Amino acid sequence: MKNVAMVLYPDFLLLDMSGPMEVFSLANRFLEPDNHYRLSLIGTEQGSLRASNGVSVQADVHIDQACDSYDLLLVPGGPGAYNDKHPRLLDWLPAAVSRASCYGSICTGAFVLGHAGLLDGYRVTTHWHYTERLIRAFPKATVETDQIYIQDRTLLTSGGITAGIDLALALVAQDHGKKVAQDVAKVLLVVMKRQGGQAQFSPLMAAVAPHETSVTRVQNYVLEHLDEAFNIERMASLVNMSTRHFARVFSREVNMTPMEFLQNARIDRARSLLESSDLPLKTVAYKSGFGSVRYMRSLFSDKLGLTPVQYREQFS
Repeated sequence: MKNVAMVLYPDFLLLDMSGPMEVFSLANRFLEPDNHYRLSLIGTEQGSLRASNGVSVQADVHIDQACDSYDLLLVPGGPGAYNDKHPRLLDWLPAAVSRASCYGSICTGAFVLGHAGLLDGYRVTTHWHYTERLIRAFPKATVETDQIYIQDRTLLTSGGITAGIDLALALVAQDHGKKVAQDVAKVLLVVMKRQGGQAQFSPLMAAVAPHETSVTRVQNYVLEHLDEAFNIERMASLVNMSTRHFARVFSREVNMTPMEFLQNARIDRARSLLESSDLPLKTVAYKSGFGSVRYMRSLFSDKLGLTPVQYREQFS
């Protein structure tokens, strides 16, 4: 029997807690009693804890009394993870993790682990909307932006919200084989393994900075004329810069090369058209500046892990 615990704090995200715990609970239906998961909730407060959606949850034990050694100790995400610090929890976590066989986070729960000093030197991930914030906050961790979940030694981290279900299914498959995990996935009406990573949900290109510079002028011009042909020489000529100087300035301001910006902008334009219209793929490719469906399909597969047709089926 494996002991799985989730530690809760005020303003946690309920689905981050309930999704993985439901996976382990359902797995028990397909397992012999000796192989069951024993689930428990640890609370940072006495009494019930209110989730970010207003639902209150009663923990099984307060952290002051939680001295067991857990096979898996998880921290959910939520506004309380990235907007607040919880001194008692941060003091408790390092010793608790040292007694656990495995530990990890769901979604933005990675921020709690980071503030407890438990991400340094590890490959980690979180919800795509918060990866840049995690990178800035914990530079000693290697933050990967496109993974649904990551296992690095004894540390497990996962992407946004429902990615906790993906992580839990993977752990059930490790513990008890793929068949049990597939049976649980069927009950939940989810797939065992998603196509693509988090990039398919997030825009590849950040918004253009509101203040005007030579670089933002080029960005805005390109975005308004994406169906035209561009190379770095043409972009540099728009602001009367040499190619080398323009590339250097652009990369410094935008954190990507001019051609990466162009490529990402075209993918995002195509995604928008696929989501909002029934235009033929050839028209989508033309309006986005790809020139051909084949080139668009190649970049979609490389960047998103999906073809344009699969993307339209999934998101339109």
